[in-house]
Amino acid sequence: MKAFLAMMTAAALVLPTTSFAQEHISLTVASSHPTVVPWVGMIKTHFMARTDELLAETGNYQLDWNEAFGGQLYKANATLSSVEDGITDIGWVFSFLEPAQLPLSQVSTNTPFSVTDVPALLEVMEGLLESNEAFKQEWEGHNLKVLGLTATDLYDIYTKEPLQGIEDINGMKLSAPGVLGSWLRGTGANAVDGALTTFYTDVQTGVSDGALSLALGVMPIKLYEVAPYINRFDAAAAFSGAIAINNDVWETLPEEVQNAMIEAGRYYTKSHGEEMVTLHEVALNKMVELGAGQDPKVTIVNMPAEERQKWVDMLPNLAGEWAGALEAQGVPANEFVKQYMSALRAKGVEPSRAWDEEL
Repeated sequence: MKAFLAMMTAAALVLPTTSFAQEHISLTVASSHPTVVPWVGMIKTHFMARTDELLAETGNYQLDWNEAFGGQLYKANATLSSVEDGITDIGWVFSFLEPAQLPLSQVSTNTPFSVTDVPALLEVMEGLLESNEAFKQEWEGHNLKVLGLTATDLYDIYTKEPLQGIEDINGMKLSAPGVLGSWLRGTGANAVDGALTTFYTDVQTGVSDGALSLALGVMPIKLYEVAPYINRFDAAAAFSGAIAINNDVWETLPEEVQNAMIEAGRYYTKSHGEEMVTLHEVALNKMVELGAGQDPKVTIVNMPAEERQKWVDMLPNLAGEWAGALEAQGVPANEFVKQYMSALRAKGVEPSRAWDEEL
């Protein structure tokens, strides 16, 4: 009997245990920008952490994240292609710098001064991604599965000298990312193409006299050291891109992992929108605090509402020009603008200019 029990114990020790083992899945997550930039940092603290938390509820899968943030794998001009081609499995796609590949994603930047409510903007873009087939295919056509959306906080003008009003930027060279340079048309200012990673050096070396940028991006790169005057216009927020996963990789993932990522992506989008509102004010105040000892000290120059309206009224018909060019290429941009503006109004947002009426 003892021999039989010993034999059964030995057999049990060599029985396969795979069905009870936790499966490890290795994924690379990357970005062109560092994690000190809030929406990038939240990929780790919100999207990745929430995915891990959901998977831990069953214990069936564990994701082994290979992190390559801050431009370790690619720079800001290659965020789309790097996810599309599988250089990274998951990454933040910076839609601002992809106007040719992601044309409809530029709707908020081509209808400027329409929305300052970041959560409302993200809700509208989420809805359009689900309801507008052309917008959805714009992303999926690049071998991407969108998981979470990002938007900016509000844009202001950072300069070496204080502004009295929007007319003072006439003749200035201002750094601006990609399509946002169009916000300077009609003002007399010249846009210098760039990204947060280049703004400091551009201003420091005189390539530009300042930047059209946002507090949460400017604070971590310390732009206030070389452009200490924050001319606060509260111009607008804008849709800026998405956390996306390479679709080939996506299709290899177990359904449980996919579902966890979808839920984590929604959590990321909602949390990101809410935090943009609070963190914008925090960042502005922090820059004033950090720059109090420099010369000249960091100063917020609050612009009257009429200067903001004067700025938007200076602009040419950006929406009409942009949508018309896309329509000529077969992209249904006119209808997309109308849907976008209608959805904003349905959220209680009143745009400073009715761009949809100028199509």
